[in-house]
Amino acid sequence: MKTFCFTLDLRDDPGLIREYIRMHREVWPEVISEIRQSGILSMEIYHFGRRLFMYMQTTDDFSLDRKQEQDRNNPRVQEWEELMWTYQAKVEGSQPREKWVLMDKIFDLQKV
Repeated sequence: MKTFCFTLDLRDDPGLIREYIRMHREVWPEVISEIRQSGILSMEIYHFGRRLFMYMQTTDDFSLDRKQEQDRNNPRVQEWEELMWTYQAKVEGSQPREKWVLMDKIFDLQKV
């Protein structure tokens, strides 16, 4: 099993933040299906202020590149992603049009 952690900022607008949270309680079925079909076994998103943190566990053969390619080829997922830009803000230091930024692990209690 692989583990990935990402971060994302939301726009500084309490109404948009509430709407973003509401939408993630009602994620479109096609988006959920694509997530599951890609090899993602578990996905959790946490929120504080404008900051989001996503924790994912995947199959051993999961590939972020393959997942991004699948997403690009799925019109419904692309529709969801474009809608999400309404709420999301670019994380400082991220690439153009990069949303969720992969985080580096710096500590592991199991390894000390």
